[in-house]
Amino acid sequence: MDWTWARFDELRVADLYDALALRSRVFVVEQNCIYLDADGADRDAWHLLGRDRAGVLVAYLRVVDPGVKYAEPSIGRVITAPEARGNGGGRRLMIEGLARCAAAWPGHAIRINAQERLAAFYESLGFAGVGEPYLEDGIPHLEMLKPA
Repeated sequence: MDWTWARFDELRVADLYDALALRSRVFVVEQNCIYLDADGADRDAWHLLGRDRAGVLVAYLRVVDPGVKYAEPSIGRVITAPEARGNGGGRRLMIEGLARCAAAWPGHAIRINAQERLAAFYESLGFAGVGEPYLEDGIPHLEMLKPA
């Protein structure tokens, strides 16, 4: 996997298009969620793009700056393309995201809104549930925090 980190203003148009297309493909089409993906947080975030050997975007996440959504930095829009699942790519994606948080904001906790079905995956990366599960776009979610 070839990883590229960029701030919003540094993204090439093609990278932004690929990221938005993958986000729509997974969140809107596959998960059947009608929601406003362009939530305003992209401008204040790091974007991680993971491309396969052919240059196809197959993994993506964003790290939103502290103070935008939460007091802590927040990892979200975590995606692995359906054809790239099952080979550990999601774990490598999150490890890259956690490393960026540690480099950019050392000593800070990290907050996520996880799909509840993936709670064990995020727990294996050091996150713990905070509060009660809730519905977001018809999908059970759980707010989780990784301590500093």
